[in-house]
Amino acid sequence: MSWFFRKPELEPEYLYRLGKLLSPEALDIHSLAQQRLVVLDLETTGFDLRRDLVISIGAVVIDQGAIPFNQLFERTLYRNITKVTESVLIHGIAPSALAAGEDPIKALLSLMEFVGNSPFLAYHARFDQQMLERALRKTLGYRLTHPFFDVAEIAPMLNPDAKLDKAGLDDWVKYFGLNVHQRHHASADALVTAEIALILFKQAQSRGIENLAQLEQRLASWRRKQQANTLAF
Repeated sequence: MSWFFRKPELEPEYLYRLGKLLSPEALDIHSLAQQRLVVLDLETTGFDLRRDLVISIGAVVIDQGAIPFNQLFERTLYRNITKVTESVLIHGIAPSALAAGEDPIKALLSLMEFVGNSPFLAYHARFDQQMLERALRKTLGYRLTHPFFDVAEIAPMLNPDAKLDKAGLDDWVKYFGLNVHQRHHASADALVTAEIALILFKQAQSRGIENLAQLEQRLASWRRKQQANTLAF
């Protein structure tokens, strides 16, 4: 992906707020029990990283080993879309809702203020990371450097006996016996991901993983083993 792009022209208020955004903090500062993370889920018009757009953002927080429900973020973004795509139907976001959505500049800037210096957590995080990177770059001229952790990697690493290496979020919901009443909305998906993450962090702590830096080291080793096993076949 090219980093050469024309910076968008922003109003002074937005430039001021942009300049106040925090850089991500080191991953070894807090224990897993004390770490604040932002659990993110994006709804998009499709899966093309070059053309499709973010249409909805949902985020919840994990902090001090809990999900504080006074820290929720949910936005539908303004998009001039009249055609109802399969993706829009799945998410249940009508063109009328997109037409009444929030200015993407305001929504994305508010998201990063909400995030602060915390790392992200998501399910199939690479897609959300790339879509958010592109949206922030094109809309705000902002280069995202916050780390992302992927529940789709953490769960099978800590639960190899589950045999769910390529599972979807619903598979882990069933595996852990969670009761979920609503899915395919950004905030609902973020909440489910956070609930699974709390289980995983307790498992990680019981195995001597004390912070996110150590978790990333374990994940890197797990990825190498997965790749080696794939090449062996």
